Amino acid sequence: MYDWTLLDRARELSDRGEAFAWATVVWRQGPSSGREGCRAIVTADGVLDGWIGGACAEPVVIREARQAIADGQPRLLLLGTSGQFGGAVPDGMTVVPIACQSEGALEIYVEPVEPAPHLLVVGRSPMARTLVGLATALGWCAELIGRAEFDDVGPGSMVVVATQGHFDEDAVEGALRAGPAYVGLVGSRRRGEAVLGYLADRGVPRADLDRVRVPAGLDLGPVPHREIAVAILAELVAFRASRPASPPPASDLVDPVCGMTVEPIGEPVEHDGTAYFFCCAGCRDAFRRDPGAYARKDVRC
Repeated sequence: MYDWTLLDRARELSDRGEAFAWATVVWRQGPSSGREGCRAIVTADGVLDGWIGGACAEPVVIREARQAIADGQPRLLLLGTSGQFGGAVPDGMTVVPIACQSEGALEIYVEPVEPAPHLLVVGRSPMARTLVGLATALGWCAELIGRAEFDDVGPGSMVVVATQGHFDEDAVEGALRAGPAYVGLVGSRRRGEAVLGYLADRGVPRADLDRVRVPAGLDLGPVPHREIAVAILAELVAFRASRPASPPPASDLVDPVCGMTVEPIGEPVEHDGTAYFFCCAGCRDAFRRDPGAYARKDVRC
């Protein structure tokens, strides 16, 4: 049966503006607990929902999915050995050797999903409505909100305050408290200085105030409200394009016997002050019998 809860989970993450990756089993060689069509969602912090295989597959898929989220590139993985393709690996496929006791293999497609840009515009002016309409036309998730409605703001959200003198200070302070990626204030430079000066006197940290773009938008001089909306949207597009890519996650623990990526679970083995973790009891027992044969392999602890 199709796992509709994964689609609900995907929608939940997208609505919150969180990136994630789909992992889909597209081929298997038995015996393997993963089956064609099995799917899972992996979040940027490494949480996996769904099923793509057991303990051999999950750590590798989580690692590769987090890398895909960081660099925005999909990848096709072969969890096994190139010999399972007669030594001829298709172009574009990444072979990840695993030492699974079942001796099965999986081919998994990992696809990063970037949520639509999230824009909140505070205010009810014609310019604010135009800005929301333009952003929506680009496929963004854009909405008009009231002064205190910042519950849905996430770290990747963008907030434009266009309250036109109606408690601008409260709206900017509320936006900064919510912690979005961008805060802009629509208004003259003089008005902006007054708002930020008032907030500084109220104790808002200078580092936060320095984040406020005022006046919001590219400087086009005195233009109609529709063109002001275009200028603001252009600045938001440029802001998103200039943001540095997320750094890839740190490498995971490696089983010193088989070279598999593993999670720091199960009973570790201490050797020369280093804790080693393993994919299975067999690898752990092999290490205990002759730690010197394996302890030189690269491992994080």
